[in-house]
Amino acid sequence: MQSKKKQKSDPAVIGWREWISLPDLGIGLIKAKVDTGARSSSLHAYDLHRFERDQEEWIRFKVHPVQRRTHEVVEAEARIFEYRSVRSSSGKATMRPVIVTNIELLGFNWPVELTLANRDEMGFRMLLGREAFRQRFFVDAGKSYYGGKPPREKRT
Repeated sequence: MQSKKKQKSDPAVIGWREWISLPDLGIGLIKAKVDTGARSSSLHAYDLHRFERDQEEWIRFKVHPVQRRTHEVVEAEARIFEYRSVRSSSGKATMRPVIVTNIELLGFNWPVELTLANRDEMGFRMLLGREAFRQRFFVDAGKSYYGGKPPREKRT
């Protein structure tokens, strides 16, 4: 049997969860669930405040980037791209603000659309939906952290 050679245009591989960066928002690392069943991506955000800047609608919000921890808070702001009706896994539809920001994963950097929602009760602070990685990555649903893991903090 002949093995298929990897083409230069073949997308890189990511796992079902990855550590990513959102540099425009000041988020160095956040663990994201890579969800091929979700079309859009979502970022945990709370304390949302809309405001106007240069005749455009912006939003200021806070993020807890680390799961199950609330002591680390990142404050960010971004221009609102649009509002979108999003149906949760429980079937409830809500209107959410959408921002466009850059994401970094496996050495790649590109803009993605993120809906902002309170994900405090969810297992992951970020959900990376298929529109964000379509034609960029293959997903290996049986593995995690192709981009590596950050060193664990020692608890005191």
